[in-house]
Amino acid sequence: MSDPRIRRIRPADVPATVRLVEELAEYERARHECGLTEEQLHHALFRDAPALFGHVAEVDGAVVGTALWFLDFSTWRGTHGIYLEDLYVRPAHRGGGLGKALLRALAEECVAHGYARLEWSVLDWNAPAIGFYRSLGAVPQDEWTVFRLTDEALTRLGSPPPERDG
Repeated sequence: MSDPRIRRIRPADVPATVRLVEELAEYERARHECGLTEEQLHHALFRDAPALFGHVAEVDGAVVGTALWFLDFSTWRGTHGIYLEDLYVRPAHRGGGLGKALLRALAEECVAHGYARLEWSVLDWNAPAIGFYRSLGAVPQDEWTVFRLTDEALTRLGSPPPERDG
């Protein structure tokens, strides 16, 4: 095995990255919720003003891990941060430092651009990931609860109210 390489995602990496996201969804027991297409990911990453960014872990010319992220903003800190949407390394390549290297690349982005934080979410049952994150010095934000609007609830809230007669 050659030395692994962490680099920014390129258009040619999109198909492999979609497969990695699908594998992550399977691992998280939610494959039925993952409908990401190559076209969607390519558009998000490579349009004129991208809203999504990514890095990949490459071993022997094959993409075996990914970190997909976007900028958020802390009003309390007055600066941007990075929100890590997905971090995934194929099981056969775990334990060799690729996950840490991907996180290091994002930390380097933060340091280089003066971003105040690097954040992500992890499922409560994912003990291996939680242990890994704690080993890096990451601290859980247990006092916060994530809320999410999707599907019908999002449409209902985001649609204009029906017109009233009269």
